[in-house]
Amino acid sequence: MDTATLISLALYFIAMIGIGLYAWRKSTSDSEGYLLAGRNLPPSVAALSAGASDMSGWLLLGLPGALYLAGLSAAWIGIGLFAGAVVNWIVVAPRLREQSESYGNALTIPQFLANRFPDQATALRVIAGLVIVVFFTVYTAAGLVGGGKLFETAFAGLLPGIGLSDYMFGIVLTAGIVLAYTMVGGFLAVSLTDFVQGIIMMLALVIMPLVVLFGEGGSAGASLGAVPVEGFLSLTEGLTVLGFISAVTWGLGYFGQPHIIVRFMAIDTVEKVARARTYGLGWMAISLLGAIGMGIAGRAYAERNGLVVEDAETIFIVLSELLFHPAITGFLFAALLAAIMSTISSQLLVSSSSLTEDFYRLFLRKRASEREAVNVGRVCVALVAVAAMFIARDPDSQVLGLVANAWAGFGAAFGPLILLALTWPRMTGAGAVAGLVTGAAVVGGWIAMGWNASFAGGEGLYEIVPGFIAAWVAIIAVSLATQPQREEALA
Repeated sequence: MDTATLISLALYFIAMIGIGLYAWRKSTSDSEGYLLAGRNLPPSVAALSAGASDMSGWLLLGLPGALYLAGLSAAWIGIGLFAGAVVNWIVVAPRLREQSESYGNALTIPQFLANRFPDQATALRVIAGLVIVVFFTVYTAAGLVGGGKLFETAFAGLLPGIGLSDYMFGIVLTAGIVLAYTMVGGFLAVSLTDFVQGIIMMLALVIMPLVVLFGEGGSAGASLGAVPVEGFLSLTEGLTVLGFISAVTWGLGYFGQPHIIVRFMAIDTVEKVARARTYGLGWMAISLLGAIGMGIAGRAYAERNGLVVEDAETIFIVLSELLFHPAITGFLFAALLAAIMSTISSQLLVSSSSLTEDFYRLFLRKRASEREAVNVGRVCVALVAVAAMFIARDPDSQVLGLVANAWAGFGAAFGPLILLALTWPRMTGAGAVAGLVTGAAVVGGWIAMGWNASFAGGEGLYEIVPGFIAAWVAIIAVSLATQPQREEALA
């Protein structure tokens, strides 16, 4: 590891902590400031924050790794995600921004649901809070696995005598930096760092495929068709019906991701949601195309040059070290850490907000002061991070697998619930509880039975599909079978 690379990474870490300190001085005096930045985010910051917190290390590790192994057919995951994001920005964003404020100025997703369905307020806040904490702990662990893989691959043997493996050191350092700015600066720090990290990620995803394909030492462009995988450049080669459904239905998860949709609640006005949508979808399109290009071009480069990549999810790290000046390599590693840290910080803050608002203030200290609530939130951030580090300790963990499970859990539990709560007035509190429980239970059961790997003796079906459908049916069936709330209760 060159000194210039280490300097680039050190400057990145210092910048993130500096942003955290700035946010600490601006917006951490009360819960609304700490958890939602006072509902005052500019459209550009909200959009890139939503995108960066969405994509995580999966964008630079998991997706390119899938394309590296399977070819262009794996791009359907990205296509499905983009379609889901479009619907999310059009349907959910403006309604959630407006209704979360009109229904009691809710600061968290469970709080919004409780205000929307007051007859089931406590049940919704508790169940939703539990789902958030459990799945986000797993999701955060996926991000920490990415940090561990970076240090295990790029810093191997450089950290002797510290009592930790390179992998565990990466996990501890990644978690430590995220904790520093998240605990200090809250939602504003997370959003501002996400904005900067989103720009870094996009630049890296534009630079890397172009250099691999056309740069000096790259020249992979002429060998794209020579990869020894049948139909490597085909969108349909080897794609089964179940495989296609499992890939494109990743987009269903968007409607139920608390760390993404909470950004909609923080945009300063409803009228600016459209502008944020333009920024967000533009960023996402460029970044997804870059990730797809990196996986395809990376495999072509490896085949052309006889490069052995033991873990396909590390192709970005390997090429960063091979093809770039050490200072640029440091920037690219910072981009990977940006992807990882932007998501971890968002997930930690949402988990913390749920533990604080939906458990501590609900059951333990209903009259807790704003300062006390902020400090409890900081403690909860640390607790969730420690639990995630424990889960991530296995170096054989796969980023895409962990993300897939958590994404499906949120998508099925909250997706139908949020969509129908925002658009269907006939929905009842009992229906909301039924959908939340059903979605989470079906996803958990599907994973436990192994049907996401093998279903009915054949290929597996992604667990979000049965979970989403079951939750949707449960909400509609129970809502129609129960008495709707009185209109004045919704005011």
